[in-house]
Amino acid sequence: MKKVMIAMSGGVDSSVAAALLKEKGYEVIGGTMHIFPDYEEATDREDHCCSYSAIRDAKRVAQKLEIPHFVFNLKDEFQEKVIDYFVYEYSKARTPNPCVMCNKKIKFDALLRKAREIGCDYIATGHYSKIEKNNGRYLLKKGRDESKDQSYMLYVLNQEQLSRALFPLGDFTKQEIRQKAKELGFEIHNKAESQEICFVPDDDYVRFLDNNYPEISKPGPILDSEGNKVGTHNGISNYTIGQRRGLGVALGYPAYVVKLDPDNNAVILGEDEEVFSKGLFAEDINIIPFSSLDGKIEVAAQIRYNSYPVPAIIEKIGEDKIKVEFKDSQRAVTPGQSVVFYLDDLVFGGGIIKESF
Repeated sequence: MKKVMIAMSGGVDSSVAAALLKEKGYEVIGGTMHIFPDYEEATDREDHCCSYSAIRDAKRVAQKLEIPHFVFNLKDEFQEKVIDYFVYEYSKARTPNPCVMCNKKIKFDALLRKAREIGCDYIATGHYSKIEKNNGRYLLKKGRDESKDQSYMLYVLNQEQLSRALFPLGDFTKQEIRQKAKELGFEIHNKAESQEICFVPDDDYVRFLDNNYPEISKPGPILDSEGNKVGTHNGISNYTIGQRRGLGVALGYPAYVVKLDPDNNAVILGEDEEVFSKGLFAEDINIIPFSSLDGKIEVAAQIRYNSYPVPAIIEKIGEDKIKVEFKDSQRAVTPGQSVVFYLDDLVFGGGIIKESF
């Protein structure tokens, strides 16, 4: 009998995933990460994964399923690999995706090691995605429920991680999972969705940075696209590419953030057409179906989690760098975010956006 640890967040998805694994005959062990930093634990909320209330919910589900449940203290690893990364990226005027880094460094690295230490063959999560094996390589595919597909967040997984991962929800819709939770008698069957940034309980990353890392927010100039100073900002981390509201300046035309300049601590404004880019350069590349990318290939490129993939051509231009050219210019290409490449429902790979052009 294969032994699997299910990463239990206390939510409906991971809870039903645990039940499905048990139904399939796996020896299932529940594992919940304790990752909240000390300065955020006082604002514990039920709709955030890995909080104290989430740990309690996970324990209740494990008891109902009659499976062992462990809590792993990964606060130090999470601080170093996710939160410190998050803060550093904002200090350099980039907009990071902490969930991608958490999957790469915490769930499918630190937690996977814990699973292996207690004899588990696999680690499972409640992600709505699929894994298949073809020609000796593990492939990542979109989940059946397009509205819940989370393959964008998983493109960073390497072959070893994919070989040890199970995604029991890949062939289900969210509605079906909630119904299954209700049938199983889980009290959490109507529990709210968890927020995107688990360590920012009020979902206000600016407050989080100002309260805990005030040193990265320094006043600087707001410039127009000609280089003229038109205002002053209170911290470059308060702005994102494409932002229009809350700029605090009047230029006589609708102004948008078109660039963030960390070297000069400047926010550059321009008109709407200046927010669009023909392409981008990406680094920290991970290609899944092959060991590397050779030549050019047509893909569908997705530049943020809540956007849709669009036609593009990608080309390797360095050891760990890819050029992406869109068929149609895209709005608000944001350095620090991930760009993920698809071939129909297959995740071809992705990387971190360095700059647009």
